[in-house]
Amino acid sequence: MFQGLNGHGRRVLALGVTASLAIGVAACGSDDSSSSSGGGGGKKKVTVGLITKEDSNPFFIAMKGAAQDEAKKENVDLITAAGKNDADNASQVNAIEQMTTQGAKGILITPADTKAIIPAVKKARDAGVTVIALDTPTDPQSAVDALYATDNLKAGIAIGKYAKALADKQGIKPVIGMLDLAPGITVGKLRHDGFLQGFGIKDGDPSIAGSVDTLGEQAKGQTGMEQLLQKNPNINVIYSINEPSGFGAATALKAAGKDPKDFILVSVDGGCDAINKGINKGIIDATSQQYPSLMASDGVKNIAAAARGGDKPKGYHDTGVTLITNDPQSGVDSKDGKYGSQHCWG
Repeated sequence: MFQGLNGHGRRVLALGVTASLAIGVAACGSDDSSSSSGGGGGKKKVTVGLITKEDSNPFFIAMKGAAQDEAKKENVDLITAAGKNDADNASQVNAIEQMTTQGAKGILITPADTKAIIPAVKKARDAGVTVIALDTPTDPQSAVDALYATDNLKAGIAIGKYAKALADKQGIKPVIGMLDLAPGITVGKLRHDGFLQGFGIKDGDPSIAGSVDTLGEQAKGQTGMEQLLQKNPNINVIYSINEPSGFGAATALKAAGKDPKDFILVSVDGGCDAINKGINKGIIDATSQQYPSLMASDGVKNIAAAARGGDKPKGYHDTGVTLITNDPQSGVDSKDGKYGSQHCWG
């Protein structure tokens, strides 16, 4: 989740101290409720909601921008909202309630707490709202109508296999530090478990020096890495839940006098900043690139189509994942940084 995109970064909503969430409406097309002479080609106007975990992470900025672009094409009024951080469930619950009241035919959500959000999702679905989870599966996944996401277990397996292959090639004894997300978020567990599976180990393996939660944030990634290095200064393989936490780790490692050649750093997300400043600069060795723009644009398009009489979205829609590295390893499928830059967050 994370990396410098095309000007969608302005804040669209304000979060109050009471955790009530301001909702921003982007009117796309004409103000006529049944047709549009501009974008949408005369299609009946539909209201759709998008709720992200927070609104400063480039991953979610890309998702929001793609949803806005698709809304213009589809004559959709897009209501957007975000939490204060990756674990802010209360704001997301409030947003679901407000969007349902405002007549949203469908809501796209990247759930912050994948279990705690379920009652609010059920209430919206009972009111006739189609709910699609983006990026992060709810727990259980069947609590929503559909899931549009990367296979996060597969993403973790890819970087785990890569890290193991590179460690074997370099002839190093792995000492692993893990920068995780937070408890209760399925995407974090899937990536964590996938990395271990790809590396060929399990939780509790003696090669794991420790793990810390970072909420996917750069500052917390740096602090977490500092804590891990205090515990074991010999850490030489770092798993990061996303590139912001990975960049934070790289800062801490540099301050500790370690060169990028001294450690293996792998991550997930593959945004433009991650590729250009991480992969192509040799700071991040490999990342599993996912495609949040596709998740959001497909979600908006398919909810709008269903509201106009088409098939209702259902089940799992895999939006793909590609391992990106400029140092390919035998037996591990990958693409290079050029490919990563060309496809970052499509």
